[in-house]
Amino acid sequence: MPRLWTDTVETHRREVRDAILDAAWGLVRERGLLGVTMSQIAATAGIGRATLYKYFPDVEGVLAAWHERQIGTHLAEVAELGGTGTPGKRLEKVLRGLADIARNSGSHDLDLAPVLKRGHASEHGTRARQHLHGMVAGLIAEGAARGNLRADVPPDELSTYCLSAVAAAADLRSDAAVRRLVDVTLDALRPPPG
Repeated sequence: MPRLWTDTVETHRREVRDAILDAAWGLVRERGLLGVTMSQIAATAGIGRATLYKYFPDVEGVLAAWHERQIGTHLAEVAELGGTGTPGKRLEKVLRGLADIARNSGSHDLDLAPVLKRGHASEHGTRARQHLHGMVAGLIAEGAARGNLRADVPPDELSTYCLSAVAAAADLRSDAAVRRLVDVTLDALRPPPG
């Protein structure tokens, strides 16, 4: 097949897949997790049920793919935040970004948790958590090597602390509370006096 044809077909498949994922999530928000059917997803996405089944075997598969796409988007956002500046500044940007993501999408992810325990989505989530853990631990190690962050606790342990702390932003009600949470978390990473 000519390259142009292949690119066009792949673009079409991506667009259909994205329409399916967007339709499913809109229905979940409107009707609840258990109130969504494959027929509703197909109708909302503007495709036939047969086409939908070519992409996904069931509603759980659609929601798992939606969740995987969200995780990928969040990882890309966070990686961009941690790209420039001193290790301490990059860490601050990453933690603030993660806290914002947790606050703005945390409850949706929690609603999906029971559905996504099995299969590919949970593997993808595990890989994403490992990637974030490594990124934060690396920034902490760089900052500790420069003397800007504490070196008396292993970076892996501090990374676990940081990720757990900023995940709590999902339960906060204001941007100011999220800022304070991140500030307190960052304060705990400063080198101890003396």
